[in-house]
Amino acid sequence: MTMRLNKYISECGHCSRREADRLIAARKVSLNGEVARIGDTWAEGDEVRVDGQPLRARSAATGARKHVYIALYKPVGITCTTETSVKGNIVDFVDHAQRIFPIGRLDKDSEGLILLTSNGDIVNELLRSENNHEKEYLVGVNRAVTDEFLSGMARGVRIHGQMTKPCRTQKIARFGFRIVLTQGLNRQIRLMAAAFGYRVKQLCRVRIVNIKLGNLRVGQWRNLSDAELRGLLPQRSEW
Repeated sequence: MTMRLNKYISECGHCSRREADRLIAARKVSLNGEVARIGDTWAEGDEVRVDGQPLRARSAATGARKHVYIALYKPVGITCTTETSVKGNIVDFVDHAQRIFPIGRLDKDSEGLILLTSNGDIVNELLRSENNHEKEYLVGVNRAVTDEFLSGMARGVRIHGQMTKPCRTQKIARFGFRIVLTQGLNRQIRLMAAAFGYRVKQLCRVRIVNIKLGNLRVGQWRNLSDAELRGLLPQRSEW
């Protein structure tokens, strides 16, 4: 079995093929002890190292997991759609070796954590509102955050013809607050804030249930660990 080196690096779950090419061009990848070059081919038994660390095949790293589950730090400007005709769509941005799609969405003007998977069976389960899955955001606004504003947001706001569910809020800066939601209406936080005369200037999702943004930098992604999957999907015995 042989394949392009950038595809092999991607299938190991290290990064996208596009990022793999950047690593190769930066001379950070070696193939059988030699500095790799763009266009090199990997064959069964070859040793690949990135920044000096050996790369493990996905089957060894994940116990032959059936599906792909990744966490992405989505940048502002990327659209959460699988439509490749849309410029800046999330699928082309990640450029994964397998066919994946986002679980839920994050507004084009927002950034932060979003999960993607090749497993369509779990999407409805994760998005079902009655499961009350928590999502945590850090929000910057154009006016000083007040106790009245935070308590009003927490009680619920009428948007899209319905009241939002009660949520948790916390002031983190003069112009910033933390909010934890258990639902995901379209542009929910922006519309909730607007009801009190506030304009959202920056919005970053930092947690989905037990999955945290952590040390990911903007545009980076990583595979979820088995422990993270068990916390996210506690009722499932296989993934």
